[in-house]
Formats: sequence, C-alpha cells, structure tokens
Amino acid sequence: MTGQDWMEKDFYAVLGVPKGADETEIKKAFRKLARKLHPDHNPGDASAEAKFKEVGEAYAVLSDREQRQQYDQLRAMTGGARFSAGSGRGGNGGFEDMFGGMFGGGGAPAGGPRVRYSQPGGAAGFDDILGGLFGGGGGSGGAPAGFRQPRAGVDLAATTTLPFRQAVQGSTVTLGVESRNVTARIPAGVHDGQKIRLRGKGRPGEQGGPAGDLVVTVRVTPHPVFTLEGINLRMNLPVTFDEAALGATVTVPTFDGETVRLRVPEGTPSGRVLRVRGKGVTTSKGVGDLLVTVQVVVPQKLTGAAREAVEAFAAATAGADPRADLTAQALE
Repeated sequence: MTGQDWMEKDFYAVLGVPKGADETEIKKAFRKLARKLHPDHNPGDASAEAKFKEVGEAYAVLSDREQRQQYDQLRAMTGGARFSAGSGRGGNGGFEDMFGGMFGGGGAPAGGPRVRYSQPGGAAGFDDILGGLFGGGGGSGGAPAGFRQPRAGVDLAATTTLPFRQAVQGSTVTLGVESRNVTARIPAGVHDGQKIRLRGKGRPGEQGGPAGDLVVTVRVTPHPVFTLEGINLRMNLPVTFDEAALGATVTVPTFDGETVRLRVPEGTPSGRVLRVRGKGVTTSKGVGDLLVTVQVVVPQKLTGAAREAVEAFAAATAGADPRADLTAQALE
C-alpha cells in the first residue's frame, strides 16, 4: 500500500464506521467483515478476496493510534483528493503548495521561490515523500511503517473422552490447548466420534485478525445397558418364552434412574421394538424416546418338569412350520 493510497482510500468507509469510532467499534467492524469475507468462506471469489485485503489495510491503519492520527491529518489537509506533481497553480493551491508549506517553502509571494517535487526520473517521487513523512521510507510501493496484513488464526484440534451419562446429559470440559486452558460446553446427546466446532477458540489471529476455531472430537465410553441413536436411547429387554408367547407386563429401567411398566403383547417375537415415549435424551430440539428391543431368552438347561412341558408344547404345535416359505423365498 503506497502513500498515495492514504489519500485516495477512505478507510472509515471501508470498515463502515464513523470517523469518530473508538477502538472497540473499529475492531468489532473489522472482525465482522473479516469473517464474512475470509477466503476460506468464499473459495474462488476474487471480489471477496479483494475486499478482504481492503478491510485488512484499513484496519491496520485505523487500529494503530499513531498511524491513524497521521492518516487523519493527511486526509484533513487534502480533503481526500488526489494530487499529482505539476505546477501546483490553481484555485486552491496544488501539491507543491501543500508540501512546500510543510517543509519551509510555503507562503512565498507569487513568483517567489518554490519547492518542486517531481516524479521518479528526477528527485524523490510522491510516494517517497509520503513514505519518509510517515516512517515508511525505502522507496515507493512500500507500506507505511509497522503495517502488517491482519491474519486469521488457524483452526486447532483436540479430543476429549466422556462417560456415557455425561455425553447424554451434556457436560462442561476443560481442554489444554497450546499452553492455555479452554472451557468447552459439550451439548446433551453427543455421539461417539462427533466433532464439535468452537468458534474463536483456536489459535489467536495476528495483527487483530480473528482467532481460528477449535474442533473437538468427542469419544464416549460405552454403557452396559443403553446406547444412543439420535435423541433416542436404545436398550435390549430380555423376556422369557412364556412372557413373549402369552404376553406380560414387565418392569423396565430408564436412564433417569426410574422404572416404567411396559406391556409385552401376546405373541411378541424376538427383535420387536417397543417404544417408551419421553424417556430418551432431553435436548434443546426436544425429548427423545426409549426404544426397547425384545429378546426372547432360551434356557440353557431345563429341569425335568420344564423339559416335559416343552415337549408337550412341541407336540401340541407339531403342525406349525415357521420355515415353510423360507426355501421358496430364498429362490426369489
């Protein structure tokens, strides 16, 4: 950014703030625009990238108290107008009159001696003069001293492990990130392997640039009874053969430590899912259900009386073949 840019660009307008804006207003405006126009959020958008650079230039000047004061003084003297080397003779005085006064050549009577500033090829050029005036000497095309493009911080990654109950209910964890502690709120119902993005908790930006994000991968330890499916909880319910065949009302534990009475209909097969409403995960989006999968338990050993009873049942149902259509279906 050259000295000429300081005269041609209205940095306040670029950031959308009034001239009297304080540091907080300027920083807030910059962060909002930088996040909106950042190349990562606008891939391939040359217009957004150009505006992002303009915003960075504006903030670099206005966020530095000394540079802002110099910029305001220069804009006040020139009124934001563009000047070029030349005779300077005009209604309001030209480039030479303005800088002649600043370096001892102003106020001379008509026809008197004038200090003349020429473009490269003769003495120092316009940009060299501004560069020397504001500490950015070293030739035209150089940025004012201290100018650095604001850079957004990079995203960081972290991993945390939660017990199943904390994952279902939500939890607050403290993570060690690059020699600092970051407190993160893990929402209720988080799944094993789920990634949570914490905006602005990554590596800080440079020169006032926005901080990166922290991406947290959550690991959830298994529970002996319950598993998570969306906002629903799942569990397996063992039932006896007679409960499944004849129907029964059984007691089922819930995640909140209570129990509910669940009706198993007559003739319920193993694998059927029964629903207990409102006993799932409580989130801001609603409350899930408890999904109960029936599992008919087959005895590993039978007593004499039990064996006789089963044999009697087999004889009574000898005409039923549960595999009657299996072969035909396998050929489809």
